[in-house]
Amino acid sequence: MKIYGCFINGRHELNHSNNIISVINPYDEKIKYKVEESNFSQVESALKFGYKSFKSGIWSNLDVRERSEVLINTAALIDKNLEELIKIEVNQIGRPIREMRAQLGRLSEWFKYFASLIRVFEGRVTPFKGDYINYVERIPLGLVVQITPWNHPLLISIKKLSCALAAGNSVILKPSELSPVSILRIADFLNESGLPKGVFNIVQGYGSIIGEKLCVNNYVSKIDLTGGDNAGKIIGEHAGKNGIYYSTELGGKSPMLVFEDCEIEKTISGITFGCFIASGQTCIAGTRLLIQRSISEKFLSSLKNKILSLKIGDPYSLETNIGPVISRDSLLRIDNKIKEAVKEGGEIIVGGKIHKKIKSGFFYEPTVILTKNIANIAQEEIFGPVLSCIIFDTEEDAISLANDTKYGLAASIWTENLARAHSVASRLDCGIIWINDHHKNDPSSPWGGFKNSGIGRENGYEAYMQYTHTRSIIANYSRKYDDWF
Repeated sequence: MKIYGCFINGRHELNHSNNIISVINPYDEKIKYKVEESNFSQVESALKFGYKSFKSGIWSNLDVRERSEVLINTAALIDKNLEELIKIEVNQIGRPIREMRAQLGRLSEWFKYFASLIRVFEGRVTPFKGDYINYVERIPLGLVVQITPWNHPLLISIKKLSCALAAGNSVILKPSELSPVSILRIADFLNESGLPKGVFNIVQGYGSIIGEKLCVNNYVSKIDLTGGDNAGKIIGEHAGKNGIYYSTELGGKSPMLVFEDCEIEKTISGITFGCFIASGQTCIAGTRLLIQRSISEKFLSSLKNKILSLKIGDPYSLETNIGPVISRDSLLRIDNKIKEAVKEGGEIIVGGKIHKKIKSGFFYEPTVILTKNIANIAQEEIFGPVLSCIIFDTEEDAISLANDTKYGLAASIWTENLARAHSVASRLDCGIIWINDHHKNDPSSPWGGFKNSGIGRENGYEAYMQYTHTRSIIANYSRKYDDWF
C-alpha cells in the first residue's frame, strides 16, 4: 500500500520512519490509506520554507490579479477532479456519497469567491485632521498555521486556505490524523496552478505532538484551529505567549426552536437534516430541539416516523442517508452518553442503541431523547446522531432555554411568523442563525460563534480582514512645518 507523507516546499516528502498512521474506513473497518507522521525536522523545514517564502515577497507582494488567477485555476482543477476527491473523503470518514457530492461540489466556490474579493477590495482614506492624507492598506499577516478536523476534511481546510492565500499569506496546514489524505491533492492542484514553492506546506501527525511544535516557534504570525474546547484553550495560550493572532472554531450545542405556527412537514425535514447530516458529527449540528408544547406530541410522532424511514448503511450507496460514526471509541462514547441520559430521566423517543444489523462498521441509531435542558445530554457536545428534545411553553421560555448553554455557535428558528422569527433571532446569543433552515453555508457568509464556540470568523469579508492587518500611511502635504524645538 502506498505511503503518503507531508508536502514541503512544493514536493511530497517521506522520512522513511516506522511512524505510520493507518486511516481506517469506519464502514468496513479496513485500512484505506497509510500516512507517515512528520518528524520534527520536517516540521522545522516547513516552518523555515513557509517563513522564507513570505519574506521573499514571491506571493505576499505578487499583484492581486496574478494571485487571483492561481486561485481561479485551482478551483477549475478541483471541479475537474471532483469524483476522485469524493472517493477519498468517503474512504477516510465514511460519510454517505450523496452528502459528499453535495458538499464537495461547492468546494471551488471558496477559491472563486476570494479570488474575486481581492480583485475588488479597496483600501481607505481616513478623515485625518489637518493637511494630511492618511491612507490605510491591508497587508498579509505572514506565515499562518491551520489545524483542521476530521469531520469535514476538505471543506474546512479550503474555507481557511482559500482566504489565507488570497490575502497573501504563506500557510502550513496540519490535517487530522483521521483524514489526512485529501488535502494532499489540493497541494498538487495549487502546484499545477502556479503557486510558488514554500507558500503552502502540509505536515502530518497528532495535534499533541506535531500541532504543538507548529505553535511554539518564532516563525508563525497566526494560528487558526477548528477543533475541541481544550485544543482551543491551548492554542490561545500559545498565541498569547507569542503575541500572535489566533482564531478558533470550537464546539456547539445548537438549538432548533420550533414554534406552534411552523409548517410541520417542512420543519420535520429541516430538523432531520439539521441534526443527522454527517451522522451528527459536526459542530454546527442542531442537537437541541426546543419544541412548543401545543404541537409537541404530534411533531415528535411525525419526527419519529421520519427518522425510522432513514436508510442506515453503506456510504458508497446513493440510497444511504446515515453513515457510520468515525471510530469505535466514538461509538462507545455516544452509547455511554445515552445510557447516562436515560439514568438521569431521559425518555427515548426513537433509536438509543448501537445499530447491530450491519456486520461491520461503527453505526449508531439516529436517536431522539426527551430530556431537560440542564441534563448533560442537552449541554455537552455529543458529536453523534443524537437529538435532545426539550419542551417549552412561551417564546420567552424558548429564548431562555436556547441561550442556556456555554456554547454560542448557531441556532435555527422554525415559524411562519417572520416578525417572530426576526424578533427571536435578535435575542439569541450565537453567531449564525437560520430561519426555516439549518446548516446552510456560503463563502460570503461569516461563520463563527459566541462564548465557548470560538473566536474569529471564517468566510466572507470578515475572514479576509482577519487574515490581514492594517498599515496606516500618513503624508503631510502642508507647505508649513512645525518647529517645536
